[in-house]
Amino acid sequence: MDNDLPTTGDINLDHAVKQWLRFDKVTGLNPKTIGAIRGMLKDGAVPELQACFGSRMEFGTAGLRAPMGPGVSRMNDLTIIQTTQGFCSYLEDSFPDLKEKGVIIGFDARAHPPSGGSSKRFATLAATVFISRQVPVYLFCDITPTPFVPFTVSHIGLSAGIMVTASHNPKQDNGYKVYWNNGAQIIPPHDKGISVAIEKCLEPWSKSWDTEEAMRSPLLRDPYQDIYKKYFSAVQKLCFHREINQKSKVKIVHTSVHGVGHTFVQSAFTAFDLQPPFAVQEQKHPDPEFPTVKYPNPEEGEGVLTLSFSLADEIGATVVLANDPDADRLAVAEKQENGSWRVFSGNELGALLGWWVFQCWKKQQKAEQLKETVKDVYMLASTVSSKILRAIAIKEGFHFEETLTGFKWMGNRGKELLEQGKTVLFAFEEAIGYMCSPAVLDKDGVSAAAITGEFTSYLATQNITLSQQLKAIYEEYGYHITKNSYFICHDQNTIHQLFERLRTFRGPNTYPQECGGISVIAVRDLTTGFDSNHPNNKAVLPTSKNSQMITFTFANGGVATMRTSGTEPKIKYYTELCAAPGNSDLTQLKAELDNLVEAIVEDFFQPKINNLIPRPE
Repeated sequence: MDNDLPTTGDINLDHAVKQWLRFDKVTGLNPKTIGAIRGMLKDGAVPELQACFGSRMEFGTAGLRAPMGPGVSRMNDLTIIQTTQGFCSYLEDSFPDLKEKGVIIGFDARAHPPSGGSSKRFATLAATVFISRQVPVYLFCDITPTPFVPFTVSHIGLSAGIMVTASHNPKQDNGYKVYWNNGAQIIPPHDKGISVAIEKCLEPWSKSWDTEEAMRSPLLRDPYQDIYKKYFSAVQKLCFHREINQKSKVKIVHTSVHGVGHTFVQSAFTAFDLQPPFAVQEQKHPDPEFPTVKYPNPEEGEGVLTLSFSLADEIGATVVLANDPDADRLAVAEKQENGSWRVFSGNELGALLGWWVFQCWKKQQKAEQLKETVKDVYMLASTVSSKILRAIAIKEGFHFEETLTGFKWMGNRGKELLEQGKTVLFAFEEAIGYMCSPAVLDKDGVSAAAITGEFTSYLATQNITLSQQLKAIYEEYGYHITKNSYFICHDQNTIHQLFERLRTFRGPNTYPQECGGISVIAVRDLTTGFDSNHPNNKAVLPTSKNSQMITFTFANGGVATMRTSGTEPKIKYYTELCAAPGNSDLTQLKAELDNLVEAIVEDFFQPKINNLIPRPE
């Protein structure tokens, strides 16, 4: 180490710290991160230093996501500059016209005062790197929802987009999400290519830190007003019942959970001629501390929605809408006759919105042409999401396709279909993500909120609730009962052994043939590429040896997928019982799924043997 720096006793750690301090000093922007590292060295805080420098953040298809703070394992000025230099270099190699087209950069409201990091600061630094290479940058002047970035890539025709957000992660986290020139999130091999380029660009370029000069550059443009108008103009095209909306008396509550969504959802309702929803005052303004919730994730359900329910009860509202902090997801709850609140699962809301979007499309078609036009209609869902759209597609005549988990796959597949002249009406994932228009090739909680508002208003004219409509959908197309959860496991060897046991159940390359007395009729392993449903047992969907994912199909209509999380120490499971139309004994179906899940947990996960931690209540 340098003479004025204490050693940690670990040569590799000393080298990593020394290099980081040298590079961070070059940027000269943020004394807080340098001061934090020097403080750890002085205090001999080796475990903390190892946490900051143990391994560089891995750039994947979801970009980066990590706590804000000093070191190569954290989101900070230096790692943002290094990442953007690598991304810029990769784009220069990929697009000869990069300096004509440029990139869009957006940010949410996250901030971390202890380290001096914030989404706006990181976005400014990313813009500075591109401008230093003479690349035009469209940088939003203010916070926006994540969907604005892919919308802008497609609308203006840019080479790429960056959104600085950690979505619904804990308050100390931030992220760096990347879109390709097709308006969808990146997929392989771009993630690996960008990752390699980052490693080659670790030392800050001479102008990468000069934010003041960059902010004066003629290459910098603010598209906020233009995109705001164009986005809501596109949203208006998703409105099909304007007269009903104008007369609607339905009261709806909305919370943005201290994120960016409030202004934009209000505008989306206005674009639909709906009365703006009642905002939860304590949560409507952006606040990086997220003071009223433990986790700013509406997917967690009632805990995040307590204030929303209180306001709804006070004003007599029957529906609650909730966005996550970057407004790309949407949760919906409805008051029941007994006064309780029902929070719809992501799969239930996928069924409702998918059915509704199709009905709206269908009413726009000429009856005599419907049989032909419907053949070019597609809906998509991730492989761990409900198969309800498949059941609707079979009866209605449109196409349904599954993709790998994540909107990066649905966005890219949607773009391919659009280029083939197909109509992509809807896509969803069970983690409350919905794409209701191909104008945004990603999940969009803003447009989904307005569509839900119109849907609710339409149903009210028929004296039907969302819950009643969901029941009607299941009775027509077959009940699809789901049960999803996860176990926490920090030991990668245990995770590997758990999945390898399932692949060698009765010897090499053999999987379980039954579970809980129910026969397994098909197995798909997207880690190894095995799929018993296809010729030569080869999977059609892309495979990855870097993650674990096995799907079992059972003789009783049950489907179960076990997979590891790409961002958390979790082994997740997604189960669904797909019943035939007419089988409406809900109590019996739920009991059947509960029994199957119990058997899967005991026989496949073996939580006691593997020391797995159940999902916290």
